Amino acid sequence: MAPLIPPAAFRLPSDETLRARFGHVTTWVFDLDNTLYPPDSGIWPRIDERITLFLVELFGIDCQSARALHKHYYSRHGTTLCGLVQEHLDLTERFLEFVHDIDRSSLQPDPLLAREIGRLPGRKLIFTNGSRSHAILTARQLGLDGLFEEAFDIVAAGLTPKPAEGAYAVFFERCGVDPRAAAMFEDVARNLAVPKAKGMTTTLVTTKAGRLDHREPHDQAISDAADVADFVTDDLSEFLARLNVQLSD
Repeated sequence: MAPLIPPAAFRLPSDETLRARFGHVTTWVFDLDNTLYPPDSGIWPRIDERITLFLVELFGIDCQSARALHKHYYSRHGTTLCGLVQEHLDLTERFLEFVHDIDRSSLQPDPLLAREIGRLPGRKLIFTNGSRSHAILTARQLGLDGLFEEAFDIVAAGLTPKPAEGAYAVFFERCGVDPRAAAMFEDVARNLAVPKAKGMTTTLVTTKAGRLDHREPHDQAISDAADVADFVTDDLSEFLARLNVQLSD
C-alpha cells in the first residue's frame, strides 16, 4: 500500500503563501492521467489493461507473463513503450494507438475545472508520458477544449519519459518554458523532483485518501511529498479556485 502523505503537507497554505509562490507564474503545466481527472474514473486501469493485451498479442504469452513483463519494462525503463524500444522493437505508433483506444465515456465534463484553468493568467500546457492524441481526446471529454496551448507527449520527448531530466529539458526547450516562471501539477511525486530542482512551483495531486497514488511499487519510496512538492491537494478544482482568487486580488 502506498504511504500516506505526511499530515503537515495537507495544511491549507495561507493566502500570502499562495500569492508568493504563484504570483510570478506565467506558464501552467499539467500532467494528464489521474491529474486532470480523478483516479476513480477508471481511465488508467483501461489503459493498463490495453498495455498488457498488447504484450500478450505481440509476444504470444499469457496474461500473467505479460503483466510481469509490463512491470519489468516500467520499473527499468520508465514506460513499457521505452522498454520495447530499448529492446529494439520500435512499435511506437502502433503501441500508442492500441493502448489509448479506450472508452472515455466514464469521464464527466468538469465545468468547474475548465473555468478555473481558463482563469489562470498565462499559458497552459499538458505534459504527459502518454500520447498527444490521448491528451486531446481526454481533454475534450472533460470539457477542457481550447484551454491548452499544446499537449507535449512521449513522442515529442524523444521517447524519454518523466521523471528523466532529459524529458523536461526537451519540454522546456520545445515549448519555450522558463521553469522559474512556471508551475506544475502532477499526481506522481517522483515526476516533480526535476521541476522542483529547476525552480518550478510544484503541486502534487493526490487521491481523496491522501495517498501517494500509484501504479508502481517504487513510487512508495517517496514517503515525504514535501521534498518535491510545494503544495499538495486532493481537489485540483478547489485548489485552483482558491488560487485564482488570490491572483486576481
